[in-house]
Order: sequence, then structure tokens, then C-alpha cells
Amino acid sequence: MKIIECVPNFSEGRDEKIIEALSDAVKSVEGVRLLDVEFDPDHNRSVFTFIGAPQKVKAAALKAAELAVEKIDLTKHEGQHPRMGAVDVVPFIPLHGTTIGECIELSKEFAEEFSQKCNVPVYLYSKAATRPERVDLPNIREGEFEGLKDLIGKDPAKDPDYGPNKIHPTAGATATGARNFLIAINFNLSTTNVKVAQACADAVRGTTGGFVNVQGIGLELPDKNCAQVSLNLTHPKRTRIHQVLEVVRNEARRFGATVIETEIVGMVPLFALIDALKYYLQPEKLDQSMILDLYYLGGGSDPTKKSFTEMSVLEFGNEIRRAKATPGGGSVAAAIGSYGAALVCMVTGLSLSGRRFAAIKEEMIEHRHACETDRGVLMGLVETDSEAFDVVMGLFKLPEETDAEKKTKDEAIEEATIKAASIPLETMRHSYNAMTHAKIAAEKGNPNAITDAGVAAHALMAAIEGAALNVRINLGNIKTKDFVEKTAAEVEKLTTEGRKLKEEVLEIVEARMKELAESS
Repeated sequence: MKIIECVPNFSEGRDEKIIEALSDAVKSVEGVRLLDVEFDPDHNRSVFTFIGAPQKVKAAALKAAELAVEKIDLTKHEGQHPRMGAVDVVPFIPLHGTTIGECIELSKEFAEEFSQKCNVPVYLYSKAATRPERVDLPNIREGEFEGLKDLIGKDPAKDPDYGPNKIHPTAGATATGARNFLIAINFNLSTTNVKVAQACADAVRGTTGGFVNVQGIGLELPDKNCAQVSLNLTHPKRTRIHQVLEVVRNEARRFGATVIETEIVGMVPLFALIDALKYYLQPEKLDQSMILDLYYLGGGSDPTKKSFTEMSVLEFGNEIRRAKATPGGGSVAAAIGSYGAALVCMVTGLSLSGRRFAAIKEEMIEHRHACETDRGVLMGLVETDSEAFDVVMGLFKLPEETDAEKKTKDEAIEEATIKAASIPLETMRHSYNAMTHAKIAAEKGNPNAITDAGVAAHALMAAIEGAALNVRINLGNIKTKDFVEKTAAEVEKLTTEGRKLKEEVLEIVEARMKELAESS
């Protein structure tokens, strides 16, 4: 199952009727779970957190965004938090069975559909950024709504990625993109002096000599009669909450202030809380398996149980070696394909920095993002291939004592077997597609990673041929003639063209390896 998270920020933190309407818009999409809504009158901003299947989440984000454009007027908006749009930022975050590449593509779909529907200019940021300076959101939002109003359409550096080249008169502009999970956390100080909060933010923020994975600003909160250090921990597994908190405390102490309260904005992963608990309690042992609530709140399931894609390579190998039908060859083929696609992402990623790659940087980014999507799909197929086979096996246990039962059973098995054949066919398609990107990576990519492109070609072809075996054995049990003929023809085509493409990639690799040897 593919699950992503969306955390849109809207420029409204005071009118609870509008916030409730935005919540209803998100909840109206079936299959989407609204997990949290945070809003603050000083910031005049609300942060929504919801999860679900990718297309469902995008639909919910679009519904809420369209409503925000209708209800929020930035010409009348005041608040402490920087903002440039009624729909200020809409990040998509991979949670389970998805990759950052899939979320990049989803953010582009959102940007195109939202800008067309609402006539709002949209910028791509973070992992989806089309320009280096747009990776960091503050660079896009610089000048906020009032400043951008005079720049969009006049300064080429402010041209949006989607939508009109002018600001929306009341809804401003929007940023969307893909990023990894972050923790938004605020530290409230025992002072009203905003300069103290700004000094604390400087001490921990990456761009001012602090932690690489921390963004932050100092704000004044009149309603709370304090100053606030507002932070984003962009890689909470590398930079922990307690590490940042202790630095803020030490810096505030220089000015005679203390941290009197902390606020977590939105959702927080369990590992981050366990990390903080370990630091402050210093228990001999503490991990997720010791959290009692997870056992009964999770419906009695073991919270330490992992899906195939969550396992380490060693753990997954141990699952395969067991004397059980799943995970089997279909799942292994998908896994090999995902590793091959990952190697293509690696080679293209190593072909982005430095002068010698300047001419191909945009092309490499495009192929990297596309192959990330293939990698994500293939990762998901590791799970679904085994699930589909288990369904087929389960259906053979249905009763068949009467003609009606026999007919029902046969029809169910036929339908399930068609699905079981379709999944490895998807493995073949996405592995072949990743191979087309491997060829470009081999031709133009970093010569120091050329052999990795060759290994990718071998892995992707192994995935194609392995998946083909699984398709063919299922076809032998399917009675639907049209499906069998059409699928068999596609299997033959993908296998034949895949072998040809693999040889082309390897010829390029050999030639470039020879060039390297001769030039050294």
C-alpha cells in the first residue's frame, strides 16, 4: 500500500469557520485521513496534516486549496509568520511504499491543476525545485505577498513554474514540492525581546552556522507576551529535538532568558519522542517494542512487524529463504528492478554538481526524477506481487460442492490470476522504462560512475526476464483469450527490446571505460 502525507499551510489562523471549512474539504475525500489541524492567531496561519493514497491526497489538497483561494484575502492578512499566498505551501511527503520521486511528480500534477483552476502562480520547491535557489522556501517567499506583487512578471528570477506570470490579487502565490518528513517545533522564551529569539535562531539555523538540518526564525508573540524561536528540523534522524533545544537554552541564558514552553506543530514520529525521552531519562533500554499502547491501539498487531520494503536487505533475504511461497520470484524481480533504478538515480545524481556537468544538469535532474518514480513503483510491487499470489492461493480453498459454488470459485480464481499476471507485467514495464534512463546516464553521466550504469542495466534486465517468467506461468492458468494474447505479445516485446537496450547500455559503458583508461 502506498501512503503519502500532505502538510499544507494556509494563511488563516484566526477565523475558525474558515479553518473548519478547510477541514471539511479535506475530509470529504474518501480514503484520506485528516490527522491534525494546528492554527495560531499570532502567526495567523494553519497547518493541516493528512495521509492516504497519492491521488486521493492530491485530490484533498486541491479541494482545500480551491476553497482557501475563495475564502482568504491576503490584502487584509496580518501575522507574524512570513507568507506569500492564501495557500502558502503544499508539501508532499513519502511515508510508506513510495519514493520522493513519486511525490515530486505528484507535486507537479498539483501545481498544474491548481494553477489552471485558480489562476494562481505556483513555484516548485525542495526536492521538486527547478532552480537551485528554489530548493529553500524562504528564497521563493522573499518579499512575501506585498513584495512579490511588484516582482512577478518583471523579474525573470521570479517567473513561476506553473500558472500566470503575475500574482493573484488576493490569493498571492503558492509553493509546492516534495520533501522528506520534518518536525516543526517552536520554543517560547521568557522574554518579549524578539532580538533574543533571533539570536537563538541564528545559533541553531544551518545558514548561520548552526545545525545543517535546521531552518528557523525569531518571532514576537504579543498575545502570549513572549518571543518565540520557530524551527523546522528537516532531518530529525540526524538532528534531534533535544540537541536543538539544549543549544537554544544555552543561547537564551546569555540574555537572562529561558525556554518556558515548547510547541510541536503538526505530527511527530515516535522515534523522535523516544530519542528525547532517552536523552532526558537515560534509561538502560528503550525502544518501540516497549511501548505498550502500540500493541492494543494497533488492533493487536505487533508494532515491530515490518513489511518487505521496510526490512533490511538481510531480513528480506531471510524471508525469501523460508520454505514458503511468498515472497517469491515476482517480489524478488521487483526488488532487483528497484535496485537497478536506484543505481540510475545514483549516476544521474552524481552528474549534477560542478562546471563539467552544467550543460546537462537539467537533463540529469529530469531523468533522475523520472527514474525515482519507477523505483517507487517497483518498491511497491515487491509487496503487491506477494499479496496477489496469496489471494490466488486462498481462493483455491473456497467450497465447490454445488455448480453455483464451483462457478463462483472459478470466476474468482480467474479474476485473481489475471491480477497476479498483471503485477509482474508492471515490473517489466517500469524496469524497461528505468533502462531507458540508464542509457542516458551511461551516455552523458559522470564517467566515474559509468560502471554503476552498467550494473543498473544488468539488474533491470534481470528484473524484466524474472518478471516475464511469472507472467507466463500465470497466463497458462487464464482462460480469457484476449488478455492472454495481448499480454503474451507485450511480454515478448518488452523482453526483446529490453535485451537490445541492455546491450546498447553495456556497449556505451565499455566504450567510456576504454576512454577513461586511455586518458589516465
